Amino acid sequence: MEKNLDRFHAKMLARKRFLLLVVVGGVVLAIVSVSLQFWNLTPAAPLGEKRPATASGEGFLLGKSRKRVFPVTQTQEPDPIAEAYSYCNTPNRSEQAWEGHSPADYKLLSVHVMIRHGDRYPLYSIPKTKRPPINCTLSTSRRPSHPLLKAFISHMAQSGRGHWDSPLASLPRLPNHSACEMGELTQTGVVQHLRNGQLLQQAYKQHRFLPSDWSARHVWLETTGKSRTVQSGLAFLYGFLPDFDWKKLTVHHQWNTLFCGSSCDCPARSKYLEEDQRRQYLLRVADANLERTYITMARTLGLPPRQVRAANPIDSLLCHLCHGLPFPCAPSGDGAPPRCLTREQFAIIRQQQLDDEADRRRVGLYRKYAVLAMFPYLNRTAARMERVAKSSEAGRQRRAGMDEVFTLSSAHDVTLAPLLSALGLEKAQFPRFAARIVFELWRGLPVAPGQVRRKGGKGERSKVNSRDVFIRVLYNGEDVTFHSAFCRSHARRVSQPLCPLTNFLTFVRRDMFQVVNATSYSEACYRRFN
Repeated sequence: MEKNLDRFHAKMLARKRFLLLVVVGGVVLAIVSVSLQFWNLTPAAPLGEKRPATASGEGFLLGKSRKRVFPVTQTQEPDPIAEAYSYCNTPNRSEQAWEGHSPADYKLLSVHVMIRHGDRYPLYSIPKTKRPPINCTLSTSRRPSHPLLKAFISHMAQSGRGHWDSPLASLPRLPNHSACEMGELTQTGVVQHLRNGQLLQQAYKQHRFLPSDWSARHVWLETTGKSRTVQSGLAFLYGFLPDFDWKKLTVHHQWNTLFCGSSCDCPARSKYLEEDQRRQYLLRVADANLERTYITMARTLGLPPRQVRAANPIDSLLCHLCHGLPFPCAPSGDGAPPRCLTREQFAIIRQQQLDDEADRRRVGLYRKYAVLAMFPYLNRTAARMERVAKSSEAGRQRRAGMDEVFTLSSAHDVTLAPLLSALGLEKAQFPRFAARIVFELWRGLPVAPGQVRRKGGKGERSKVNSRDVFIRVLYNGEDVTFHSAFCRSHARRVSQPLCPLTNFLTFVRRDMFQVVNATSYSEACYRRFN
């Protein structure tokens, strides 16, 4: 009996020791893991496992795909090749987006989107090399594809039922050349925006901010006069509103890539841009490594270095990289193997572009240009949001023609880049193909009885109820509102986790001009330069 008790006690003691070791080991592992994450030695979240592409050409990831908007602070410079692949934005994996997320009981009132066109054929060609062999017709049997692609192609055949501003009437609704033309949207670009539109459709479907019987006054689509922006906008809209009624749609033309409408005249804006372009030129000519690379490339192609520089080779090389094509070669003659451009040369040119972006932020001239360049668009967006906020108040009758609850602006990198800078998001990555910036307008819980509503401050044209109307800004699916200049210093509270719309209104109508030492757009544009 005593032996059995001794054995029992021994087993219990061994079990307790084992449990103690497990607990201590777990604590040690947790401490090590946190320490490694703190020192950026391991990723904070596991990377998704990529599955093979499906028959439709759609690969996907297990787990979340979090594409970083702001570069991660690292002790070494980022790999320009990896950064370039991010710029390609190849639609071969799932993407987690934060559009449509809000605290409980908040109501979505309107959404305003600006996109960059999707993947395109190069605008420049490299002399003595073959052009990239890319087919710009659309086919569901060619990768990448999308479940909506076939229906999208069919729907575009009915585009004559829509209303088009005259400069857009003759532009093709789909890319249609078996050998792509310069700057033409590719099938990849179409798929990118079908995915973008569908992503937002899924994000917003539960909010029902757009009436099921929406009319022409609810949806606003505008685009520049390039076929790639027209087609990108249509692809996005079809992903967002599949089989939309053409008769309800008007496609508006923006003649300027800055979407400045009738407010484009601004001498100071042009002056700041010229100064920044001079800064850019001086930085480039001072880069000895870049100059050696151009000389090597010129020797490979049998061209003068100035001709290689003038051909802007990074544009064509990016196309080869994004489409998985070998870099271009030039015949060497005498039966010798062709001489080809290399990834190392591409990486050096790309690194110089990254260096230029950093220098641009440091000097600050581009920020001044951006504020004046994007004020007209931001001012129109602010006015739209303010109208929607006022018309959504209890007891108010919605006024016809004043309630554009969904707007889509199809633009270029030279549009989105200054928009990011004007918002104070200068550390955000340069707009990739099919990049998107989204402005969301939310109404929160009603003000409790006894609370006093704060009246609009100086610079606010009307008394929007600041306590219950809010704005979110998202870039490529990431919420960047509290990185923006107008809400960076706003204290988030549990009772008010979003940014008040009045912050944005005051910023657009007054505070954003502080960077150019002015209080209004007119004053900033027409001041004299020494």
